[in-house]
Amino acid sequence: MSKTITYTARVEFGDCDPAGIVWFPNFFGWIDAASRHFFAGCGVPRWEETTRTLGVIGTPLVDTKARFVSTASYGDTLRFAVQIREWREKSFVQAYRVTRDDPEGETLILECEEVRIFGGKRPDGRLRALPIPPEIRALCE
Repeated sequence: MSKTITYTARVEFGDCDPAGIVWFPNFFGWIDAASRHFFAGCGVPRWEETTRTLGVIGTPLVDTKARFVSTASYGDTLRFAVQIREWREKSFVQAYRVTRDDPEGETLILECEEVRIFGGKRPDGRLRALPIPPEIRALCE
């Protein structure tokens, strides 16, 4: 298991649908931001640096699944607890637990898992999955 880093997002009026709840694709934008904040919080250099030193241009998403438990709406502050649940040879599973504080305690909004790769470029410019860089893994554990 890896470190856990928390990213916070405030729900704005424009994040909501006509029913007044967060329109579900917006969660995936926050989750993507939480992924980037996870690596920064672990001390991983920005992608410009990892491109230069490791050939890593980013962490493209290759699979995702989410389980929506409760709704969120305008004015809510959401906490995205992020960790890497599993390291594989050329991919990793990043897990997210999204909660909101309520008067009666913490409310689970959703849980999500993503499979991502460390992407590099082939000589022809196409994307390829790189082996997990040990330097990055060490920073995240």
